[in-house]
Amino acid sequence: MSSSTGFPTVVIVGRPNVGKSTLFNAIIGQRKSITGDEPGITRDRIIGQAVHRKRPFTLIDTGGIVPEDQALIPVQILKQARFAIDEAEQIIFLIDGRTEITSADRDLAQLLRKTGKPVILAVNKIDVPKRESLTHEFYEMGFKIMSISAEHRVGIHELLDEVTEKFPAADDPAEPKEGELEAQKPIRVAIIGRPNVGKSTLLNALVGGERAIVSPVAGTTRDSVDEPLTVDGRDFVFVDTAGIRRKGKTHEMAEKLSVVMARKHIRMAHVALLLVDATEGAVGSDATIAGYAHEEGRALVICVNKWDLIDDKKRKEFEESIRDTFKFLDYAPIVFMSALEKKGIRSVLKHIARCFEAFNKRITTGQLNRFVDEFKLERDSRIFFMTQASIRPPTFVIFMNKVENLHFSTERQIVNRIRKKFEFDGTPIILKVKAHHKKREKGGRS
Repeated sequence: MSSSTGFPTVVIVGRPNVGKSTLFNAIIGQRKSITGDEPGITRDRIIGQAVHRKRPFTLIDTGGIVPEDQALIPVQILKQARFAIDEAEQIIFLIDGRTEITSADRDLAQLLRKTGKPVILAVNKIDVPKRESLTHEFYEMGFKIMSISAEHRVGIHELLDEVTEKFPAADDPAEPKEGELEAQKPIRVAIIGRPNVGKSTLLNALVGGERAIVSPVAGTTRDSVDEPLTVDGRDFVFVDTAGIRRKGKTHEMAEKLSVVMARKHIRMAHVALLLVDATEGAVGSDATIAGYAHEEGRALVICVNKWDLIDDKKRKEFEESIRDTFKFLDYAPIVFMSALEKKGIRSVLKHIARCFEAFNKRITTGQLNRFVDEFKLERDSRIFFMTQASIRPPTFVIFMNKVENLHFSTERQIVNRIRKKFEFDGTPIILKVKAHHKKREKGGRS
């Protein structure tokens, strides 16, 4: 079966802590899955794209599977893994070559045999020749065996030769120009917020399926989960990030890594959706998380989740409270919604599209200078001209007679006027001020 990209799908499965995420990262060539020594770090299924010998394929990294474990999160992990296995054209069953075969390995092997899918048993952590002799013990599993070391990139090439042998090779179309390539890219949206505010539930509501693991246990999501979605011809990629706690609250290594990865995905996103729990109201840690997106210059939508549990008459009062807590996010629209009840989802998508448009908007110098002619500042301050230096976020440079004395309130006034005049909704605006000298010296204007 092919993925939504049209490419064959390869799924990595195995019990916890055998090196699945390390193998995934080695194959796709970037650190997308979190890796570490604690078992159970990967919980959702993580998707990446890879190419081997001109054969493109979709790679899925699943959570560690323990088939007979009835605890809530392991059961959810197994459910997510089964979704991935159903999509698979090839399965890599990863096992730890330094340990004996466990009952969990045998149970998983039996589960995989029942699928009828082609399976390659990759015996991991075989990084020195003397360990090669250990692999014969694994023939009893009944699959074709290959020895690898994911950490040291040993045997990966040979494994991919076997995995992709029957995959079609891609044609080599003409390389698109940089602008065309950018236009083809989907809107990347990072779903951010404190643990257990409903981020994974929102992702599932947006994509219309059980894409992310949802549980009442705070901190269930540790990896960032990517999910593509097309609505009315517009492509999105939603990233459900791990719940961000304050640094002092993150004790486990995996949770600390999750914070680092969540902040990385904020940087990579175009738009951030900040989820606030309506039953708890906006709190200081919400403002801290929003600050990460603001500092990175991302467009942002504030989503008040679980609004179905609140009297709608309190909407105005709640909005005033949010504006008071997030004074620096006066540009961000507020959407009242319920991820669980799937209410307000279309409004969220509409605001994402509007914020993305503003995030990429470019105003001509002619338009800006006509705007400057209408702009009146305090008596001794004068703007000579203005230009837009860049987008994502929109960045403007103004040339003035006075730079060092430009007051914060004046700078804020200029930004607000730009925002209102040119409809920069939902995106931060960066303003840079430079001195304009009318006299020219040798070598040009300073």
